[in-house]
Amino acid sequence: MDILQQIERHREEEESLKWEGTFAEYLEIVKQNPEVAQTAHSRIYNMIYDAGVEELEDGRKHYKFFDGEIYGLEESIERLVEEYFHPAAKRLDVRKRILLLMGPVSGGKSTIVTMLKRGLEQYSRTDRGAIYAIKGCPMHEDPLHLIPQHMRDDFYKEYGIKIEGNLSPLNMMRLEKEYGGRIEDVKVERIFLSEDRRTGIGTFSPSDPKSQDIADLTGSIDFSTIAEYGSESDPRAYRFDGELNKANRGLMEFQEMLKCDEKFLWHLLSLTQEGNFKAGRFALISADEMIVAHTNEAEYQAFINDKKNEALQSRMIVMPVPYNLKVSEEERIYEKMINESDISDVHIAPHALKVAAIFTILTRLEESKKQGVDVLTKLRLYNEENVEGFNQQDVDELKKEFPEEGMDGIDPRYVINRISSAIIRKGLNSINALDVLRAIKEGLDQHASINEEDRERYLNYISVARKEYDEIAKKEVQKAFVYSYEESAKTLMNNYLDNVEAYCNKNKIQDPLTGEEMNPDEKLMRSIEEQIGISENAKKAFREEILIRISAYARKGQKFDYSSHERLREAIQKKLFADLKDVVKITTSTQTPDEDQLKKINEVIARLIDDYGYNSVSANELLRYVGSLLNR
Repeated sequence: MDILQQIERHREEEESLKWEGTFAEYLEIVKQNPEVAQTAHSRIYNMIYDAGVEELEDGRKHYKFFDGEIYGLEESIERLVEEYFHPAAKRLDVRKRILLLMGPVSGGKSTIVTMLKRGLEQYSRTDRGAIYAIKGCPMHEDPLHLIPQHMRDDFYKEYGIKIEGNLSPLNMMRLEKEYGGRIEDVKVERIFLSEDRRTGIGTFSPSDPKSQDIADLTGSIDFSTIAEYGSESDPRAYRFDGELNKANRGLMEFQEMLKCDEKFLWHLLSLTQEGNFKAGRFALISADEMIVAHTNEAEYQAFINDKKNEALQSRMIVMPVPYNLKVSEEERIYEKMINESDISDVHIAPHALKVAAIFTILTRLEESKKQGVDVLTKLRLYNEENVEGFNQQDVDELKKEFPEEGMDGIDPRYVINRISSAIIRKGLNSINALDVLRAIKEGLDQHASINEEDRERYLNYISVARKEYDEIAKKEVQKAFVYSYEESAKTLMNNYLDNVEAYCNKNKIQDPLTGEEMNPDEKLMRSIEEQIGISENAKKAFREEILIRISAYARKGQKFDYSSHERLREAIQKKLFADLKDVVKITTSTQTPDEDQLKKINEVIARLIDDYGYNSVSANELLRYVGSLLNR
């Protein structure tokens, strides 16, 4: 289907969703589907919930609505949904609060709001998210406001729906003048939320207080119609086109809210607490909208330190949105930003983004006071890697040690800007981890917000990230040198396990070729165990622990394999690499390789390209670099 056919189909779908009828006909829809009368907060919560909720092993919830855009903020998202949207959807007092997302720049605040807005636009086109409004109303008012106050208890008994809010001045006049007071005849239509069309989604951004008018929020008098209608208090002479008017039934975003002039924030006091605001010479105008704002920590601290802001502060729910603290998720953030840019066609060598992520996460972590926990250990634990001697409880305690961890450090945009700069300045079509680290280092001097103390600390973290890359690079090349690496590793592990089992059970082991019974091969077992620092005194306990692990797997009907024990897998890898080290060293570092060496190099490069995601340039660069490392 080409693009024009898709446009035509989209237009047909839009037409099929439209509905128009009388208020009496709308009540039949309400009776069959009460959700069309839900509040804005309830609609947003249902939108998030309907996208899917996954129960995680640790009891936390994963909300799929934010997948693909938000990375590494699972705890913040869960808190946002469970502590704000869920109770607000139940009409609890939380919905009478402004949601203030507070966190560092480029941390995901704006992305969360944008996802909510785009999500609402799509959700309003579904059966569950359908919204109906009084036709011709600039505020797309809830048709149930037509029900008089004294009849609302009876309506609740019949329909089970609570009606909040009063009919707006304009629709009150229209009811009398256009419909002769016949509520059942008032025209109702289905509406679709749209930020571009200013339907149910409003955005307010502060500008020069001297030139910005409160009418941007609440609408203004249309002076050209006063002569026709005779009075400024006639609702027909008023433009209900402010952002608070247009955001009715949906979401209102305040960008950089705390930079707003005071007079713009006063309107929010009544809107949040009572669900209405003052506009022109009219009674209070009802509005059902979720107000979300975002700011950084410095501006928030200045705001709460000003006593004049206490009333507004009490009407806020502050949700911290810190930086992501997982290396794997940071990589995904970079991948997403690169895919959205014009550098998506540049080859980025494997591990280049991971190394950048390691540096970035290190800048965001606080140094723990707990014994045996340096920042690199903490980084690995936060990244859900297995670290000997630590468990999930230790991770939870580390997170409690610094509740505000992640509120400062290097932001993702800086890293992407540095990568882009290196690519454009050098005209590269391939970039590796060293190029990335070099670009980040060069940019530290130009980063205005970095003081000398932080700069020294960050330079140290670049060195740490470089050392991590050295280990990754050596392992990558050594793996590529091992023919059928996985098979070799499994064979070596099975041989080790046979010997361990015989050792622990005080049995003999049978030679696979001669059938002769022999003692367990102590030399083989020690050559593997020494790779991970198992001492002579500790070997018995380690072997028994392996045997216990094998038994536990067997009881569960599972097979103990190469990936079942992290430390043993590491030992097997190191043993294989140690056996190959000299071969790798000679082959990668020789200036004039002979025919056999050249063949081996070409095989390794082919394997790096086919199996590991390198191109010919980055594979050759990796080999040269590892050769230099092994010759130091």
